[in-house]
Amino acid sequence: MTSDKKNISLLADLFVKSGLSNIVISPGSRNAPIIISFANRPEIKAFSIVDERSAAFFALGLALQTNKTVAIACTSGSALLNYASAISEAYYQKIPLLILTADRPPNLIDIGDGQTIRQNNVFANYIKKSYQLPLNLDTENDFKSAEEIINKSLYECNSPQPGPVHINIPFDEPIYGTTEEHISGRVMDNKKAHAVISENKIKEIAEHYNSSEKIMIIVGQMRPVSELNNILSKLSKQSNTIILTETTSNVFNGSFINTIDNIVSTISDKDVDSFKPIIVISIGGQIVSKMIKNFLRKNKPNIHWHISPSGENMDTFFSLTEVLENDEVNFFNSLEKKLMPINSSYKNIWSDRKNQINVRKCEYLSKCEYSDLIVFDEILNSLPDDSILHLGNSTPVRYSQLFGSKENIKYNSNRGVSGIDGQISTAAGYSYNSNKFNILITGDLGFFYDSNGLMNKYLSPNLRIIVINNSGGGIFRFIPGPDTTPNLEEFFEAKHQWSAEFICKAFNVNYIKSENIEELRKQIPTFLSLKNQYPAVLEIFTPAENNAKILREYFRFIKE
Repeated sequence: MTSDKKNISLLADLFVKSGLSNIVISPGSRNAPIIISFANRPEIKAFSIVDERSAAFFALGLALQTNKTVAIACTSGSALLNYASAISEAYYQKIPLLILTADRPPNLIDIGDGQTIRQNNVFANYIKKSYQLPLNLDTENDFKSAEEIINKSLYECNSPQPGPVHINIPFDEPIYGTTEEHISGRVMDNKKAHAVISENKIKEIAEHYNSSEKIMIIVGQMRPVSELNNILSKLSKQSNTIILTETTSNVFNGSFINTIDNIVSTISDKDVDSFKPIIVISIGGQIVSKMIKNFLRKNKPNIHWHISPSGENMDTFFSLTEVLENDEVNFFNSLEKKLMPINSSYKNIWSDRKNQINVRKCEYLSKCEYSDLIVFDEILNSLPDDSILHLGNSTPVRYSQLFGSKENIKYNSNRGVSGIDGQISTAAGYSYNSNKFNILITGDLGFFYDSNGLMNKYLSPNLRIIVINNSGGGIFRFIPGPDTTPNLEEFFEAKHQWSAEFICKAFNVNYIKSENIEELRKQIPTFLSLKNQYPAVLEIFTPAENNAKILREYFRFIKE
């Protein structure tokens, strides 16, 4: 059975033929043809999630885990506007989402008809492409046009880099009609050759590389790629090369500089010349560390190349020389073959500072009083091997950078646009098809903001949520500015006395709490070992007034 609306029946057919199988649908009436066409196909897994914002983030997490396009579908009107934050995250994090929005016929727009807004191209700034299907497929030209639009949409979701694509679908009434006659279309070959850097260009880059004593490769947010890890590990053996990574970079080697803020915070004016690079090569997405961004903006390299499969311009440090359109692995493999040994102290300067700071960090933590800092140390050291760690904005992802990444942990975070919305929903979507522990560390405001993410029947028992409850937005006590105003508690921090306990009870989620380090050490094993059909929340209460003071003391201590 399928909808008698030919435009959506064709879309469902090509969706399946393209090897896709997941769609997250929010209930409605105008999207009835989408529901009927997709939910009744055995090849498709259709999820029903009421809250459109949560549904879109759930789909985002599912797309991350499966590495395939996931569709989202909703009714007309304000419903689709709730998709916006997840769509912008998918756009900047390069995650393939196919957005299907039901609409009224064009002649009913802007005449005062109910549940109707201007939907076509509504997400223009945050999608790769936007299309509108023909209302009817009564002619051969209409059919071919719809077939082409659908094929282009499915292709654009993944090439040359993934991202969201929007298809607006008008339906005239009646909208609940069904038929046993499935519309069949053909999958078109839209493949394009990947960009290749010429041999001469690689030779030119290698000449610069071989003649420079100070080269910095900085890795932004990326998904794990073993080949990339391997080639960066080879490059890290060069004495003139340092590799800067973050937890969200998902690459690991003992020689990498994986605690950027710890080191950059200790670079004095007299050290600058020793630490600043001559050449910077950047890859990947967003960089968490504001310290390294400020350092490189102030101490500009002579050359900055950004490597991007799509040719995207990423002038993060205000010094971009050239965007090199190429796959990162291909680029570094080609470059590495042309590198020569060079005598430089650059790698050792960074490595020595890293080792010195690690000693100071351990010394400080050994006597640190109860606070967010010591809580993160305890949690991150307790993570099970081969687990997935989801880091919430804004404090959790920043604290994680102080401790570095682990080789056997995969890291995710919504750092595309760095919002606190959708953290639970994204982790829930990712964990659905995952057989590993999925652990989300979020702040209290992030948890409450996305508590609707617990309002779905697809929560996996392997989902674990750690809520750091410091009674508000703790980051605003640390960053410069908010604590100098009389508005800190009410308008920046949003101070409160709420607990996650009764939200967990409402959604049948296991709940454990901890209020000091002794309790935390006892509760973590219990929290991780729970075995039933429900996920679990561990709420850790920390002292809001002390957290910022202790973090500032930490940075002063390691700098001494």
